[in-house]
Amino acid sequence: MRKRISNKTLLIGGVAALVVLGGGGLYLAMGRSEAPPAASGEAGPADEGGLVEGEAAAPEGFVALSAAQAQAAGLVVVGVGRGGGAETRLAGRVEPMVDARAAVAASVGGRVERVLVAPGQSVRIGQPLASIVSGEAATFRADADAAAAEAEAARQAYQRNRNLAAQGVVARQEVEASRAQLLSAEANTRAARARSGAAGSPSASGRLSVTSPISGVVTSVQVGPGGFVAQGGVVAEVTNPSRVELVFNAPPALAANVRAGAPLRVSGPGGDFDAVVTGVAAGAGVGSGATVIRARPSSGALPPVGSAVTGAIVTGETAGGLTVPTEAVQTVDGATVVFVQASSGFQARPVLAGRQAGGRTEILRGLNGSERVAGANAFLLKAELAKGEAEHGH
Repeated sequence: MRKRISNKTLLIGGVAALVVLGGGGLYLAMGRSEAPPAASGEAGPADEGGLVEGEAAAPEGFVALSAAQAQAAGLVVVGVGRGGGAETRLAGRVEPMVDARAAVAASVGGRVERVLVAPGQSVRIGQPLASIVSGEAATFRADADAAAAEAEAARQAYQRNRNLAAQGVVARQEVEASRAQLLSAEANTRAARARSGAAGSPSASGRLSVTSPISGVVTSVQVGPGGFVAQGGVVAEVTNPSRVELVFNAPPALAANVRAGAPLRVSGPGGDFDAVVTGVAAGAGVGSGATVIRARPSSGALPPVGSAVTGAIVTGETAGGLTVPTEAVQTVDGATVVFVQASSGFQARPVLAGRQAGGRTEILRGLNGSERVAGANAFLLKAELAKGEAEHGH
């Protein structure tokens, strides 16, 4: 990389050229004012090919560029980052979350009285899907009512004995015995009510509703009015289409190197987007023992369920390492360089590049971490250097 670029180099984005007629020839002023060449037969301020007196030589690999010109050219200047590591690519799919599907079953057997939903209908948590009449459920409700009545009788007996004991009519032992009977009756009531609640909190006639445990869309209805559904039989299926996630299969060794919260770059049918790891399960791959990595998007929306995706995750991160965007690294005359921002342009600085991961490249030597470098569209600076060398060759 041997080239001196003066302020006469054509700048990125274009600099207006002023054409001045003088001395019988054309004079091109490039961004600053210079004296026209001497008249024929007069000595110029410098020998042919030399610098004008007072003009300083630009360093090799320097591209003069103002902040306004850099912005017009679309150059993005970024700071040097920290980290680094290797990139592992994973294959995966968009799948429903574990709690995104519900096969809603009848808790007791009974006759289907009414079906309250249809496939495609949206439902909320707790919304009834079907009404069932069950003799077994009626028994549960009756047991709960009987237990509640016994508990009330025991409560009244205990209160009466307490009052009589205060008057000296009954012994203290009778009060304690009635209290024990009350506690037992209350326990029986709680158990009976729990059985009735598990059966769907039926009415006294055994009528109960089968409700949805999640919000979503009814995907199928398995029963019809007048039919019989057995205990545990599926009444309807509900799916929440918004509860989806990314599921990747990874090598078993990756389980020790990936943690929840790690960033992922995902490529899907609709383009690239960022995601974050939500869970890592070693040996969870069915039949393969592979590590399963689950993630959710941190920007953008997920593709449809079942879509194939690929993910890139950084592993083996190096603490304190320096990184720059991969597009900041350019090759000029066989040397690997990055363009470091200077006061009046960008200086190509040779570096030793390391691993690439997640759209960034490690810099092992050549930067100290305090620099700001050209990232997006840095190739334009490389092109400017090449153009300057071609002009200098003529």
